[in-house]
Amino acid sequence: MNQMTNGGALQGCKVIDLSRVLGGPYCTQILGDHGAEVFKIEPPSGDETRGWGPPFLDGTASYFLGVNRNKYGLSLDLSAPDGQAFLKTLLQDADVLVENFKPGTLEKWGLGPETLQAQFPRLIHCRISGFGADGPLGGLPGYDACAQALCGLMSVNGDADSEPTRVGLPVVDMVTGLNAALAILMAVNERHRSNQGQFLDITLFDCAISLLHPHAANFFLSNNVPQRTGNAHPNIAPYESFSTQDGELFLAVGNNRQFELLAQVLEDTDLAQDPRFTSNADRLAHRAELRARLSGLLKQHVAADLAQVLLKKGVPAAPVLNVAEILDHPHTRHRGMVLEQGGYRAIASPIKLSRTPAALRRLPPSFGEHTERVRAEMAPEGD
Repeated sequence: MNQMTNGGALQGCKVIDLSRVLGGPYCTQILGDHGAEVFKIEPPSGDETRGWGPPFLDGTASYFLGVNRNKYGLSLDLSAPDGQAFLKTLLQDADVLVENFKPGTLEKWGLGPETLQAQFPRLIHCRISGFGADGPLGGLPGYDACAQALCGLMSVNGDADSEPTRVGLPVVDMVTGLNAALAILMAVNERHRSNQGQFLDITLFDCAISLLHPHAANFFLSNNVPQRTGNAHPNIAPYESFSTQDGELFLAVGNNRQFELLAQVLEDTDLAQDPRFTSNADRLAHRAELRARLSGLLKQHVAADLAQVLLKKGVPAAPVLNVAEILDHPHTRHRGMVLEQGGYRAIASPIKLSRTPAALRRLPPSFGEHTERVRAEMAPEGD
């Protein structure tokens, strides 16, 4: 393909993306936003998230549109010899392969990591899977919500008297995609020294467990099994949401000075002097009394106005906004965090580079949109 204009930090990096659903596509969109040339290869049935709607735009679900921009769209049947042969043609000058097939699938087609590393020694092969290929759960399928349940996330999410609760976004899939992108960049950097590619084994299971801070750290020291505390923090107080005149306000008071400033703003001179609230350990020990005291004070205020006053004083605070409110927030617009082109709107890259910024170069592809074009450009001369 022709070299992209206005390339980002990864211009010149060729990525073959065999992944579907979320973790892999999220990873490769990060790379594509920053200039990598990403070829998204879908099976003949397509990426299943194309149908995960409504809502739809021109027949494609928002779920797919949100993580598949800046990619060329191809359709290949990798179970067939022609599809396998064309994939190897694409891999001849590729830097990175990202896939999330169930372990053993590519091996069955003669495209496993060892085979590909032998044929393409500089290739960085990133596999995203549920549990890896071996071990007690090796080779089994993995899904975000199941990983949240299995790996302890649900056990610490929710109110004390509620059932274990799934985080309301696919946090395990997304952090797995982030870790995969990070691993790829590490391997690209190492290849400058060794001139060798390598296999990257990234699992939802590992990434979910990595999210357990501070609960795992607390358990390692205390041997007490962490419990659900709702919006309250297990180690800090006050660090939770409170009702105000017009909505919820979240306070995140991390040290004694911030607590003193909170007391000043709330005009309660005795609050910071109360021996029950002198230190963070004291405040944790008397969390219920502190919450009752603060609840009475905060109900006299408007959430957004009080948050602004507290932030200017150096006290972390925020009104609890919904998705529509934050997407229309003046600072969201100022930071350029919403992309819009025609009917396409999406979250922009949060990675801000001064000389080589991310850019919207290509809208999410329709199914197989670039298949024939890429085949034609990759065909040997004279064919």
